[in-house]
Amino acid sequence: MGTSLRFRPDWLIEGLSLFRYLLLFLTLSWSGGFPPVLGEEQPVPAPSPEIAQEIAALASQDEAAVSAAVMALGKRNDPQLLPLFVALREGGLYVWAPAGGVPRVVLGGEVISQGDTKRVPLWSAYGKQPLLDANGQAVVVPLEELTEIQANRNLRKVLKPLIDDLTNRLSLFSPDSSTRRASAIKLGQAGDPAALPLLTEALAAEPERWNRYAIEAAIQLLKLADADPAVRRAAVLRLGELHVEQALPALQNLRDTAPNAPGGEPDKTVREAARTAIQRIERWGLFVQFVETLFRALSLSSILLLMALGLAIIFGLMGVINMAHGELMMLGAYAAFVMQQGFMASLPPGLFDYYFLLALPFSFLVAGGMGLLLERCLVRFLYGRPLETLLATWGVSLILQQAVRQIFGAANVSVVSPPWLSGGVQVLVGVYLPYNRLFIMGLAAGCVLGTYLVLFRSEMGLKIRAVMQNRAMSSCLGIAAGKVDAWTFAFGAGMAGLAGCALSQIGNVGPDLGQTYIVDSFMVVVTGGVGKLIGSITAALGIGGLNKFLEPSLGAVFSKVVLLVLVILFLQARPSGLFTLRGRGVDS
Repeated sequence: MGTSLRFRPDWLIEGLSLFRYLLLFLTLSWSGGFPPVLGEEQPVPAPSPEIAQEIAALASQDEAAVSAAVMALGKRNDPQLLPLFVALREGGLYVWAPAGGVPRVVLGGEVISQGDTKRVPLWSAYGKQPLLDANGQAVVVPLEELTEIQANRNLRKVLKPLIDDLTNRLSLFSPDSSTRRASAIKLGQAGDPAALPLLTEALAAEPERWNRYAIEAAIQLLKLADADPAVRRAAVLRLGELHVEQALPALQNLRDTAPNAPGGEPDKTVREAARTAIQRIERWGLFVQFVETLFRALSLSSILLLMALGLAIIFGLMGVINMAHGELMMLGAYAAFVMQQGFMASLPPGLFDYYFLLALPFSFLVAGGMGLLLERCLVRFLYGRPLETLLATWGVSLILQQAVRQIFGAANVSVVSPPWLSGGVQVLVGVYLPYNRLFIMGLAAGCVLGTYLVLFRSEMGLKIRAVMQNRAMSSCLGIAAGKVDAWTFAFGAGMAGLAGCALSQIGNVGPDLGQTYIVDSFMVVVTGGVGKLIGSITAALGIGGLNKFLEPSLGAVFSKVVLLVLVILFLQARPSGLFTLRGRGVDS
């Protein structure tokens, strides 16, 4: 039996090998970066001869010729002309005649004063690229050498829609995915049907699912203003199928406004379609609310489980009431902060993305080392004396809090999430899952698996369970009970450090961090059954889920009160918790 439970070293070697290849893959992926969906920005090409001729026509003294040139340029829908249009409308477009050269239309930068002389850096009119001389230096000329091209009131009115259209085009076809989506949402809310052709073009070119969803929703919103009732009805029904929550005000207006009132919908079929679409969107909203509450419940349960794992070992198996457990979590969070600052101060910026991969084991070692020191210097003398242990560890918690205040200050510090933990993923319409919360769920599952392997699939775990269940017999069999005590306490403290490191990704880190969660940790361990791993998992899921489902109706504070009352009532009916395990606390 002892052989079957022995931890095989080849498992560790294979695991480390797989981890090495995974880390190599992630390093190659992140260091190279992922190319934007619509391609990297390339150097601006030279304008075609036709565009160059139309730009040169802007230098004409004839206002009609200038207007014709602007209209011709506007029809090209070329985003590289946007800086030119902006400069022509707001000032900064010039005619420059270099000595012995042909006059050309250029963009002028900010005027630089050099004594009594004012000089202007020059940019190309197409694409706004800096002009360079023969030596590769930026061209800066006196302001007197430039003649500004000024637009009259009528020309500025013509330029305004051209600028808006090109600005929208740049946003809708940006390499950045979030920029494209935000632009589509903005155009849909603006309600200008003139943007329909541009949105239709962007929809055909958009490769990402949720960006296509945003663009299509914007198109249907704009079609609500169409003169054809059939088009309006189709748009209303499609908005209902897409579950577009932003469309609710417009749909409610179609449904509720009288047909003969200003803005009222005269067609009955459109009003009926609006009523149906509103019902679909509202039902979907209830479903989304349930999914989000469930995700928050799982997220909170994972956090509670991370915090309770170490306590389940220290309190559940060893019978030690460690009131400093919260401060061990706090040390893990500050260890992540120290690792972050070290990367920022000593290593190249490109390596900062990987600091958290080292912060996790570092937090485990810092908290585990403090736990080992605490057990060897204090707790070992108090086994079997729960009241003295409680008071002593409470004093240690106060000392650790004050020590952190002296070293790091009383104010909270912020641990920045690496890029791969920032943002999130959208899985359904209206359902957005943050990466940091998903990571904590995965970390909790990994910690549970690691704890199980240590306790039930390793020689050390066999010794731990033997000492905790029958200390005297274990000593007679040659097990060094004192060393087992120390390493068990250190392992539980290290798990608390991992929890603190994870918590640093979802909130600020401060000296009082541990006090926020210590009661919840004890509640999970006691409710699940002292010393039972499956009990801690079940209790964390139950307490975290119940808390999040009570919050919307009762509020954050009162929901905790109700939860505490329910736990007390449960323990009155089942004092041993959901599951029981014979351990040192039972023996004593």
